[in-house]
Amino acid sequence: MLATADIFLFEEFRLDRRDGGLFRRNQHGAFVPVAIGARALDLLEVLIQQIGVLVSKDEIMAAVWPHATVENANLTIQISALRRVLDQGRPEGSCIQTVAARGYRFVSPVTRVERARSGRAVVPEPVAPRLSIVVLPFANLGADLEQQYLADAIADDVTTDLSRIAGMFVISRNTAFTYRNKSVGAKQIGRELGVRYVLEGSVRRSGSQVRVNAQLVDAETDAHLWAERFDRNTADLFALQDDITSRIAVALDLALVDAEAVRPTEHPDARDYIFRGYAVASKPPTRENYAEAIRLFECALAFDPRSVEAQGSLAVVLTGRVLDEMTDNAAADVARAERLVGQALVASPRNLAAHYAKGNILRHTGRCETAIPEYETVIELDRNEPGAYANLGWCKLLTGSIEEAIPALKRALRLSPRDTRAGNWSARIGLVHLLQSRTDEAILWLEKGRSASPALSYVYVWLASACALKGATERAVLELAEARRLTGKGSYASIARLRADWVHAAPNIRKLLEATLYAGLRKLGLPEE
Repeated sequence: MLATADIFLFEEFRLDRRDGGLFRRNQHGAFVPVAIGARALDLLEVLIQQIGVLVSKDEIMAAVWPHATVENANLTIQISALRRVLDQGRPEGSCIQTVAARGYRFVSPVTRVERARSGRAVVPEPVAPRLSIVVLPFANLGADLEQQYLADAIADDVTTDLSRIAGMFVISRNTAFTYRNKSVGAKQIGRELGVRYVLEGSVRRSGSQVRVNAQLVDAETDAHLWAERFDRNTADLFALQDDITSRIAVALDLALVDAEAVRPTEHPDARDYIFRGYAVASKPPTRENYAEAIRLFECALAFDPRSVEAQGSLAVVLTGRVLDEMTDNAAADVARAERLVGQALVASPRNLAAHYAKGNILRHTGRCETAIPEYETVIELDRNEPGAYANLGWCKLLTGSIEEAIPALKRALRLSPRDTRAGNWSARIGLVHLLQSRTDEAILWLEKGRSASPALSYVYVWLASACALKGATERAVLELAEARRLTGKGSYASIARLRADWVHAAPNIRKLLEATLYAGLRKLGLPEE
């Protein structure tokens, strides 16, 4: 029997094994007993003691049926019994999350109450899930009170977009909007709703201009973690609303991951290492950053070898360093990424990171036509994933649809203009301009790319070619020399070596490469072989 002396409070329920089991608050505010079996109570206690943590089926079976051999169907029956009780009248889905083929996670905020020696309960602070947030109604600061609809719509859309992020616990709009026009601090809201973060904001419309301010607040410390201002023209209000909410969601995702990664913890688990891996992976691409991100995701897998999130994320960074030419063994990295993707997709067919990594693998191996549906699946799962748009645009280029490349790449930059991958995306736009003989525009975009991502050697090669075509030979020579210094492997020793990197490109793209990129490098004396 698992019963402890502690009391657990969540939503309208009270779990108190010493004094009778599970209770629900009635319309008068009193807790009344709920009829439910002892096995279901044991199962609830196992899950509730590890709020927000994936508990494997094996761990549950060992705790609930410690000295018996039972079938998995028994666990399914008990989960169903719990959900019938706990989810009754609940508008936001089940408080018990199923992770396919792996286990279950309790996602509702919980307050744990410890009994003092006197037997009286001592109530501590609520235990909030890690990525838990409430989006408060945005304030309308304009003179026209009727414009409140726009502020409400932005808050609604941000709530929806954040809900799509894997592992995110987001308070519903109906609950969040009960705080409208109330002078309540972030700490109090965090305690009342059991969340770690509060997003607040304002909207001001003046004539044809709209300004949106958003701030992310740590509900435990009341510290401001992130703030951003968005200024837009109101010519197309729907497009304006879509653009602003998407950018807020992308920026918030990064800010929340960074905040979780730096939270102190004495005993890190798989989730802690995953957050730390995300934080390092979001830094500018360098060999050192890739190596550290890989190490952290490997630590996560050491804690939980079946973690689909860690498998997919590790595959993404392995393929990333291959594509960025920052690996010493591309074949080994790709082979390992393929195994990880296979494992992740078997366990979770709609895992975003696994589809993203699979697209990277297909692109690296010259199968861009097949990679395109993978990136489109990522966008279907998360319409705000900028990297998917950027890679989709690159694949469009490689498959010959050059006119579709720049819009997709610019969409990525629009979603995440301060992204550490923005240098790569800007450089790709520059190359497309170069292929289309818009050399001046190419140089501007390539310079942006080089400044944002100075460790990417190929950007210097593309810029060297563009400068040579413009007659700036001295500068072009310096750019090519820097590319060679960064690689140190003679990667840019001949046209033939470069041509090999584009062997899978469509015929029209290979023809444009000959007339532009290779033509500029020939002016610098790069030999054919």
